[in-house]
Amino acid sequence: MDRLAVVSAEQRVLILAPTGRDGALAAQVLEGSDLGALACADVHCLRREIESGAGAILVTEETLTPNTIASLAEIFRSQPAWSDLPLLVVSVGAGDAERVASAIRQLSEHADITLIDRPTRKVTLVSAVQAALRARGRQYEVRDLLEQLERSVRERDQFLAMLGHELRNPLGAMLTAIELMERGSQGSPPRELSVLDRQARILSRLVDDLLDVSRLTLGKIDLTRFPVDIGELATRCVQTMLPTAAAGGIRLSLDVCDGGFTTIGDSVRLEQVVNNLLTNAIKYTPRGGSVEVRISASDDAGGEIRVKDSGVGIDAAILPRVFEPFTQASSTIDRSEGGLGIGLTLVRHIVALHGGTVEAQSSGRGAGSAFVVRLPRTARRVEPPARPLAVEMLPPRRILVIEDNTDLREGLKRLLENVGHEVFESADGEDGVVKALARRPDVILVDIGLPKLDGYKVAARLRPALSDGVLLVAVSGYGSKADRTRAFEAGFDYHLTKPITLQSILNVLNRAAPRFAPPRPSAIQ
Repeated sequence: MDRLAVVSAEQRVLILAPTGRDGALAAQVLEGSDLGALACADVHCLRREIESGAGAILVTEETLTPNTIASLAEIFRSQPAWSDLPLLVVSVGAGDAERVASAIRQLSEHADITLIDRPTRKVTLVSAVQAALRARGRQYEVRDLLEQLERSVRERDQFLAMLGHELRNPLGAMLTAIELMERGSQGSPPRELSVLDRQARILSRLVDDLLDVSRLTLGKIDLTRFPVDIGELATRCVQTMLPTAAAGGIRLSLDVCDGGFTTIGDSVRLEQVVNNLLTNAIKYTPRGGSVEVRISASDDAGGEIRVKDSGVGIDAAILPRVFEPFTQASSTIDRSEGGLGIGLTLVRHIVALHGGTVEAQSSGRGAGSAFVVRLPRTARRVEPPARPLAVEMLPPRRILVIEDNTDLREGLKRLLENVGHEVFESADGEDGVVKALARRPDVILVDIGLPKLDGYKVAARLRPALSDGVLLVAVSGYGSKADRTRAFEAGFDYHLTKPITLQSILNVLNRAAPRFAPPRPSAIQ
């Protein structure tokens, strides 16, 4: 076996010399010292071999023509961030010093260059190459560490996605059961039902935050940008949080100065920002305290959202770190509300995606705190959002629910029947396909993680068989952009992320209403 066969491509020295013989001789010298080497006939060969791996490049000054210099510069510019491929240049010296100096200046902007003077002794050449290879070896170590880190991040994201999926299934069943109990109760729901509803929604929000912070950190969240009236958005958020604040004995107020301001952004994500700030303020404000929200326009083409509380305040040591993941202002054992310490991290990322900034302010322990979000303003008029169709106005549809979680499947069936739809069910993919083809429903709600035949395969079979005559809705615990894209590619019309509510299903039916034929007589009258 050739002793050079054990030298990996990443340890090779690629040689570019004026003649094939010069390159072969240089390779022979290096191979004699157990160094891998390959003589390249031209720069195209050099570029091709670099793709397989290289420890260093060795060139002679005679090869440094303008075309070669340009090609080498492009090779070095296109390296990955971890790479700084060593370039060794064998120079004649005084004979053509000005031309060589010019070439070195051009290449030194992109490459780590070592000059070797002629006449070159064998020991000098070998020593210079060995030093370059050691430096290159450290670069490969960095590359391997980066790949290991990226692999760990991917594994973490896969774990979080799986965790979210597993948590969302029971959450979906819980929230569905709660909706059924609320619809069946007379007057105000009992206290226990309110507790169940509140705690299930808190758990749902924590799951969403946990997954969102991972996607935001990696830049995997796309924004749907439209003009957003921040005054109206803040009003909705405050109204939503009023019961929580009242239950804690906290006064919650809103001041929209001069009509507030409008920004271009994603209303769902901006609402998440305000809700997270309100949740944080209420959590750290004791009974009898206050939380104030102020919306105002500034003179610098910007607008400001200020959430101020009279709560526990933030220590000076914590203040610079409040937007870092898993940082909490208070970790005492008597803290009444938990949380993952990622709400403010989400705020910072979402605000940055909108071209804004967020700042935390506090005079210290016991002095309360304020969070100030600054966003760019726009003069564009905001069209009022379309009002959703009332539940009782939706015509009845024939709906098939394919879901292997018994509690969730039966709960969805009862909820949809309660508002006038005809519903039948299936617990696995194969049976679901059979029932869909036999009964031709208007709408099919399909869980993705089904036994026997997963949701993607169900859609792939039903879409060509039923054409556009059926509305296919994916229901999944996986909610990333890639998951939604895969669902649409399989043939689904909509993708809903668990836990789903009756209203989320009705919203889909409302948006899809124009595609339905006149409703057929329902078995439920």
